[in-house]
Amino acid sequence: MQPPRVPRAALEARRSAPLTQKQAAARRYVSRLTRNTLAVIMAGGRGERLKHLTDHRCKPATPFGGKFRIIDFVLSNCVNSGIRRITVMTQYKAHSLIQHIQRGWGYLRGEFGEFVEIIPAQQQLGEMWYRGTADSLYQNLQIIKLHHPKHVLVLAGDHIYKMDYGPMLAAHVEKKADITVGVVEVPRRQASSFGLMTVDEQYRIVRFAEKPAEPEGIPGREDFALGSMGIYVFKANLLYRLLEEHARRPDTAHDFGRNIIPEALTSLKVFAYPFQDVRTRVQHYWRDVGTVDAFYEANMEMIQVHPELNLYDEQWPIWTYQRQYPPAKFVLDEEGRRGMAINSMVSGGCIISGAHVNQSLLFSNVRIEERSYIERALLFPDVRIGAGCVVKRAIIDTGGVVPDGVQIGVNPEEDARRFYISEGGVALVTREMLARLRA
Repeated sequence: MQPPRVPRAALEARRSAPLTQKQAAARRYVSRLTRNTLAVIMAGGRGERLKHLTDHRCKPATPFGGKFRIIDFVLSNCVNSGIRRITVMTQYKAHSLIQHIQRGWGYLRGEFGEFVEIIPAQQQLGEMWYRGTADSLYQNLQIIKLHHPKHVLVLAGDHIYKMDYGPMLAAHVEKKADITVGVVEVPRRQASSFGLMTVDEQYRIVRFAEKPAEPEGIPGREDFALGSMGIYVFKANLLYRLLEEHARRPDTAHDFGRNIIPEALTSLKVFAYPFQDVRTRVQHYWRDVGTVDAFYEANMEMIQVHPELNLYDEQWPIWTYQRQYPPAKFVLDEEGRRGMAINSMVSGGCIISGAHVNQSLLFSNVRIEERSYIERALLFPDVRIGAGCVVKRAIIDTGGVVPDGVQIGVNPEEDARRFYISEGGVALVTREMLARLRA
């Protein structure tokens, strides 16, 4: 089965200058679509599978990639795509997320119709909080309508990827679709944690199953399945009607994947949009960092020589808020006390004082004291590593202080008594756990 034809407008809109008259018209076509689109980012998830990483924050607010938060990727995608009207739905443990968005994303100009609007859960229907992903939009439907969008782009705020939403909107319009769902190919053995689709030759969705126990493979490529990215494009008026209809029903989970999308297949035109390069058909980078191991591995990919996700891409920058720190510093140069980092990423404000860092990712303002050795570790902002420590294959959460001489990732049995150990053997260490070592 071949992927669907990419709309001409979507192709033309991304090609480089100089532009022909036809190409310029196509680019204006896509820009009109993005200007008339409201992005709604669902950022209220508990992130329970991330264990202690979400003890004090929601999943979208979790640090990632040395200086970013997870939500920065979807926000950057919107801004880079020309979608400058963005609402963010929050719910659980939202303080650090709201603070980050206010500090880093307040530069859009409201007088030009650009904004990142934070909508906290407000119990609009009485005592109940959001009952599902669709209900989060329904409870704020009056706010959404105030912006008079032509299309609504519903996005999950907890995935790592770079995507131009313009071609997807163009495909939605040119196919005269009622709903378009962004999809990626996922290994079938891992597909049970996704909403899965079966499509026809035109990529119209004929079946949709939310997290099935027995995933259905892609015809001819049975080892893979088509998984939902949690990205939906709706005609605005249709979305309003569907949300209002489902809100009145007692027999629904008020969820896009469980209810609205599957039920729409019988009466509406619902298409899948494959997340591929519009020219090469190669699937783009996309990661669901929903577990400790997936989160750890996605960060570790960043320190590879040529990572699949290029954070140094000037054509598609990832925007964020960052505190103002001086450059990283490496001090001391004698045998056994040499400040150095190999095959690693080191953020601003870090001081590596006579310590050795190997294949690790250091977030902002980390301090590592002499004769310590760090290997394949994620050190979150403001972490302190004492003298003579060993830290291997671990995540040290924000503000953690590792006392002098402590070893992590060396003795599995001892680590299991003190820290959380993931299925893949990664030690997740929090401030509270480290405080107990000093007690």
